[in-house]
Amino acid sequence: MITVKLVGGAKKSFSTEQLHIDKSNISIQELLDLLLELKPDDTPDLDTENILIAINGTDSSAMEGKSTKIKNNDLVSIIPVIHGGSSKKLTFQVLKKQIQIIEIIGQKTIDLKFLDNLRKRYPKIQLQAVSSNFILNYYHLKKILSLSLESKKNDILLSNKLETDILIRFALTKQISDAIINAGIKPKTNFILIAIGNKKMLNSLYIELLPLLVNLFSKNNDLFLKKYFKITKKQLDSIYSKNPLEDILIEKAAILL
Repeated sequence: MITVKLVGGAKKSFSTEQLHIDKSNISIQELLDLLLELKPDDTPDLDTENILIAINGTDSSAMEGKSTKIKNNDLVSIIPVIHGGSSKKLTFQVLKKQIQIIEIIGQKTIDLKFLDNLRKRYPKIQLQAVSSNFILNYYHLKKILSLSLESKKNDILLSNKLETDILIRFALTKQISDAIINAGIKPKTNFILIAIGNKKMLNSLYIELLPLLVNLFSKNNDLFLKKYFKITKKQLDSIYSKNPLEDILIEKAAILL
């Protein structure tokens, strides 16, 4: 038997927080197909392309994605992460690195010194802040982080620090000063805090910042990003993908070398 835990908007699709599926040794894709069959007709749709799926607390994308096999007694958590997701924290792994994502509400008193002070208090965590305007969703976020971490592994970072590489890939510029000015922390503007470190320290950071947090990815940045990076409808239409805008941004970030 498989237990499916439904989080946030996913609960509305089934009018419950938990389902028990009398199956085992099936793939995540097979489970999703089954869930779509079981979903009542009179409830909101479950967007299977915009969810985070964790098996026993581990992000499935760090395993074999939708091909990952689910075993007997596994706990599968389904968490919407785009447009309406209600989580204030997202944790996953890329190249065995533990990553925590939170979104902090913009305030007059929060500026670059805020990040510097956090780095002093948490020297064992790698921290970077990116304006929420420059991150579209979980898919976009994770792909960019994967680019930076792969570059770190292969010693081809765009800068001498992983944190700086991350920022300039979201800003799509090789000029560090431009990346900081445009995509870094600004007073009164929400920002995503990316933290890489061990679980214990990440949890301490989360607890400290909890009063400042808002729900992740609650804002639709499509129009801003299209306008800022001058991405046309013709460009979007030329991409054969379920996520054309995200894939264009990721491709641009990949070829900044």
